[in-house]
Amino acid sequence: MCNQKGGVGKTTTTINLGAALAETGRRVLLVDLDPQGSLSVGLGVNPHELELSIYNLLLGARVDVDDVLADTPVEGMDILPSNIDLSAAEIQLVAEVAREQSLTRVLDPLRDRYDVILVDCAPSLGLLTVNALTAADYVVIPLECEFFALRGVALLQDTIKRVQDRLNHRLTILGLLGTMYDGRTLHSREVLQTVVDAFGDQVFHTVIRRTVKFPETTVAGEPITTYASSSPGAEAYRSLAREVLARLDA
Repeated sequence: MCNQKGGVGKTTTTINLGAALAETGRRVLLVDLDPQGSLSVGLGVNPHELELSIYNLLLGARVDVDDVLADTPVEGMDILPSNIDLSAAEIQLVAEVAREQSLTRVLDPLRDRYDVILVDCAPSLGLLTVNALTAADYVVIPLECEFFALRGVALLQDTIKRVQDRLNHRLTILGLLGTMYDGRTLHSREVLQTVVDAFGDQVFHTVIRRTVKFPETTVAGEPITTYASSSPGAEAYRSLAREVLARLDA
């Protein structure tokens, strides 16, 4: 999940898409690559109480990945949590050999254990995000249905293209996801139409609408698929999961 703009629904989408995929029987791993630790908090992990996190794995410490893996409230879904320690990784990784492959080194041994691995990126195009793009097969771009959200997409596409050319030839944009959509406003409708006009079939048919349920799920520390299982938000993420699996032929 990648977009250098903050507040576009990356973390919400990572949690709820992961939970919706787990509902289909897939084994899912979520990776919190944001020093703010919002993904971890959103699944009931207290970042301040973590002795080990993704930071320790990235920096090559002699830590077993199973010591960092944490359970989530969703059966079949695990998490590699993070906390503020991760903010130091951007600086420390600069001196590392093959610094862009640090996350790849962490995740490659886990590929056989999980059907899907979702990485929640920080709102930046720094070294941590480049690590995520280097490790990934696909990138999903959550995009708030608001005019200013469109402005950074070209820069993000440029970063993805450079990673494709230099570090990860298999990287593909799986799709753009409209989030925080409010069909009652002309602005939301116009922005979504602009995105569809510009990117065509790359835009997911599923659109995530604004709802008060999403902030409530963060407080509850669980995904909307369990917190409000029959809500429109939960159904939207189940629909997105079906679209993602169809695009992956899985």
